[in-house]
This record gives sequence, structure tokens and C-alpha cells, in this order.
Amino acid sequence: MKNIRKRNRRPSAQSAKRARKNGVTLIEMLVVVVIMGLFVSLVGVTLFRRADEAKRTAAKAQIDSFMTALGAYKLDTGNFPNTDQGLNALRVKPDGVDQWAGPYLPKEVPMDPWGHQYQYAYPGAHGDEPDLVSYGADGAPGGDGNNADIESWSNAK
Repeated sequence: MKNIRKRNRRPSAQSAKRARKNGVTLIEMLVVVVIMGLFVSLVGVTLFRRADEAKRTAAKAQIDSFMTALGAYKLDTGNFPNTDQGLNALRVKPDGVDQWAGPYLPKEVPMDPWGHQYQYAYPGAHGDEPDLVSYGADGAPGGDGNNADIESWSNAK
């Protein structure tokens, strides 16, 4: 019976004070939330800027990869795929092409990092190699910053 009575007792004043000391007040929680919000806002801007840079770097790397695969295609077939055959010729043998030893890409031709198709043209307007372009975030020619075009002929810069 003594054990039952002790369990049903209210906490003593001393244990209630101890519980209040160990608790967190609303003001303390608000201060922590405000500090976390400031931290996220400062770091978030930097991370978003880095994400844009990462997409541009990924597009440049993909264009370099395509140009390498196109070089292997030309070594085997004697010519680059024409504009109509496009980058798909790196995965599937085009009709009438002899000496095709592909596929020259391990996976399907990806979209650019912004979800747009790469623009391919051969013969190109910028030299003996094909022109390959990602139009950036806006998907339209021209632009600056994140909307700037990423081009195979200026990719080496």
C-alpha cells in the first residue's frame, strides 16, 4: 500500500523547480529559431550560387564528353554525324553509315542540366568540328549569367 500511495503523490515543490530549470522557455526557443533562420539565409544564398555554377560546370563536362565521343565516331566512320542524325548517332547506328563501332556513349544522350536538349549542328559554323550548344537556364539563345549559352567551340576557354 505504501508504494501505491507514493506513486499517486504529486511531485514535491523541489522536483517541480528542478523540472522548470531543465525546461526551455518560449523566448529561448524563439531566439534559437531566429539564429537558425539567419544562418540558413546567409548560407542558402551561397549554396544556390554554387548550384548554378555546378550546373554550368556539368554542361561543360557533358559537352566535352560528347566531343570526345564524336571524335571516336569520326575516327571509325570518317565523318561526324550530320545535323539530322544528331547526337543519337552516338548510340544507334545511322542508316548508310559503314564502320560504325558504337555505341560511343554508355547511356542515352542526356538533357542539359536545366532539362533542355543540347543543340547539335554539323557542318558547324565555327570550324571543322560540330557545333554543340546548351542554351543555359532559359533554354533560349543568348543571355548572360545562368542564362548564358555554353558552346563547344568556346568551351576550352
